Amino acid sequence: MSHILIAEDESRIAAFIEKGLRSNGFVTTIAGTGREALNLAQDSVFDLLILDLGLPGKDGLEVLEELRGQGQTLPIIILTARDDIHDKVAGLEGGADDYVTKPFRFEELLARVRARLRQVSSSQTITQDVLKSGAITLNLRTRQVTLNGAVVDLSAREFTMAETFLRHPGQVLSREQLLDRVWGYDYDPGSNIVDVYVGYLRKKLGNALIETVRGFGYRLRT
Repeated sequence: MSHILIAEDESRIAAFIEKGLRSNGFVTTIAGTGREALNLAQDSVFDLLILDLGLPGKDGLEVLEELRGQGQTLPIIILTARDDIHDKVAGLEGGADDYVTKPFRFEELLARVRARLRQVSSSQTITQDVLKSGAITLNLRTRQVTLNGAVVDLSAREFTMAETFLRHPGQVLSREQLLDRVWGYDYDPGSNIVDVYVGYLRKKLGNALIETVRGFGYRLRT
């Protein structure tokens, strides 16, 4: 299930986008300022960012520039009320993947979101059969895990959790995000199942592999 960050300071528009995306099966988070959007995109895991250019404090182009300058490859769709072609060109040249101009129909935005996510998924399928972090290697085709060249037996849930961490090295993953990606909505968010499985991975792959970030979640050490 894809997690989308909505950076929009107009609460009515943000709520409109969030309602539409959630009704189509997406998980969403809203940021109301440029600084908040930047911090969330840097510290958490998202599959796509819908970025309004007119954000307060730090505008969308600045957020875009900083993310791309840090090497962030997160797909970004800019959202703007500006009709000036120069703003659209600046956004695209700054690293945005697409843009939607206000006012817009939600169906158009949804189509662009889905198209971008399909493109990313297709690229990952082609180029990321093997994930590596330090001495750990995950082969997504054979579902085999090795540590220093030795095969390690992981359950299906453990493998999916390890894959989630290796796809987002150095990023903090909350318990809710791990629940969603590994178990879907089959478990109570108050359950300690995530902590239990992190313990399993530490036992099999090394205690230093996954760092606890108190108050936030877990992070794969890079």
